[in-house]
Amino acid sequence: MNTEEINFAYRVRHALNEKLDDLPASTTDRLAAARQAALARKKAHVEVRVTSVATQTASTRGGVASLSGPLGWVSRLSFALPLLLVVGGMVGVYQYEQQQSIAELAEMDAAVLSDELPLSAYLDHGFNAYLETREQ
Repeated sequence: MNTEEINFAYRVRHALNEKLDDLPASTTDRLAAARQAALARKKAHVEVRVTSVATQTASTRGGVASLSGPLGWVSRLSFALPLLLVVGGMVGVYQYEQQQSIAELAEMDAAVLSDELPLSAYLDHGFNAYLETREQ
């Protein structure tokens, strides 16, 4: 309960207690009898044993286990491990793509350098366009 709710409950209790002395005797007698009947029907106090499962269940918040328990590091690792795996996979894919791109460019450079082309081929705009389409 927040402070507004507590203040509201206090004001209601105070307003009810203010008018308590103005109630007729028959009403207060009926209220006292109803209270006694309710207390008679109340179950006897029973000791409740708290097990470790109940303690662990009570310490969870929204299905997430408490990170401060004896196995808190396992919980932290179970959160961090998938994130690290995803980041590592993304870095690996990026590196692989970069290596493939470098290998393709090196292959094209080697093919161009090993061929005997006339100098006019290097000045041809169509040849440059061909090279640009091969690079992409």
